Amino acid sequence: MTFIAMPEKTTRCPAILISAPASGQGKTTVTAALARLHARQGRKVRVFKCGPDFLDPYWHELASGAPVHSVDLWMTGEADVRQRLHEAAGEADLILIEGVMGLFDGNFSAGDLAQLLGLPVLAVVDASAMAGTFGALAYGLQHYQSGLRWAGMLANRVATAHHADLLKQGLRDPALWLGAMPGVQLGDNAPKARTAALLPERHLGLIAAHELSDAMQRLDAAADALAQTPLGQRLWTAAEDAPSWQDWCVDFAPPDISTDSPIDQPKAQPWLAGRRIAIARDAAFSFIYPANLDCLRSMGAELCFFSPLAGDALPPCDALWLPGGYPELHAQALHANQVLRAGIGEHVAQGKPVWAECGGMLALCEGVTGLDGHIQAMWGLLPGQVIMQNRLGGLGMQQLVLDTGLLRGHTFHYTRLETTMQVHTRSSRPGAAVQPDRGEALYAHGSVRASYFHAWFPSNPAVVAGLFGATIQA
Repeated sequence: MTFIAMPEKTTRCPAILISAPASGQGKTTVTAALARLHARQGRKVRVFKCGPDFLDPYWHELASGAPVHSVDLWMTGEADVRQRLHEAAGEADLILIEGVMGLFDGNFSAGDLAQLLGLPVLAVVDASAMAGTFGALAYGLQHYQSGLRWAGMLANRVATAHHADLLKQGLRDPALWLGAMPGVQLGDNAPKARTAALLPERHLGLIAAHELSDAMQRLDAAADALAQTPLGQRLWTAAEDAPSWQDWCVDFAPPDISTDSPIDQPKAQPWLAGRRIAIARDAAFSFIYPANLDCLRSMGAELCFFSPLAGDALPPCDALWLPGGYPELHAQALHANQVLRAGIGEHVAQGKPVWAECGGMLALCEGVTGLDGHIQAMWGLLPGQVIMQNRLGGLGMQQLVLDTGLLRGHTFHYTRLETTMQVHTRSSRPGAAVQPDRGEALYAHGSVRASYFHAWFPSNPAVVAGLFGATIQA
């Protein structure tokens, strides 16, 4: 008897995409505040982040209580995006998607994603230094790209009620007004902070929620402020005479597996079955996509996490992954863990693979030279000195082509590496050929493969399996 698989049904769920005219407008704060506000009211909220980002998801996970995945039409692929949102809509009461940069920035922008999926768009605008121009900016955003579904506009960093009135009066369509976020206080004994500084930053972006003892207090302060706006007071159930969240329902269809899209991912196979992968994970090595861990598990790998900062030794393993993070902020503690340094040295001497990604590569080098010229020693297992700098050393989407295929990912760093290591190959911009001295170098040093390139593992599991020691036929 032949069984024919029935197509999955479309799932329906309230959802909005939170975007802005540019970076730094406060969309992360608003997204986290919305998630916290509805989670406190007992709803199951799922949050997603457009584009590559390790730090914002920590805040969204704390606010919503659920894992946060990235969605991007190039890096993760349309099929992956549709599948994740379809599954989330089947279990969640509300879906929030935070955009990346400005609404229309990038070859695959947040606006493109909203148009493809029919997502209502909420624009967060830093209105701290404007009045009537808020309306002009809102009008431009609304009409720049046809076919978008609009939820409305939220003014951020608003000084007074009078200021909010001026902003609201500037809108051509008053129905778009979703309120103004005021200044926020963190408590009687805490320093006063405007919404702009509610979620603090450092050179690679927001400080992760798990690094702040008052992270939940900050989220509650933002949620309390949002609760005073029309957006925060919007009815949940449908009403005839008032707007509700049900007006923003979206039908999420599963991916069409009958089409062969160039951005769809190859299927994982059990290439890593029986292999144990040790993964550094703590405040120094925290740039880990949950989807990357899922990908390794889907190939049969056993994952073993350890903390270099806690003084852990290298666990028994067949391969090692040192993710990105902030090892430069913890150089003294990392250098002091000589037991781990010796363990990694023995691991490499035995020819076992190491994938060192950005900060993970930095930790393996001889040292880090700070902006003040001070040199901090690291593990010294790779020849090279890392130089901190004030300007970006790399930013944007990247692809890495190896013998087993093409791996998608991105780069974002403020350091440069001076090294004598062999360059195995280089990454390139999406769709572009590899060029000398462009993109990010993939260094080969014994069994270590190291790069500033951050890989999105599900984009090509076969390539990832090869990096962790599996033999894959091209």
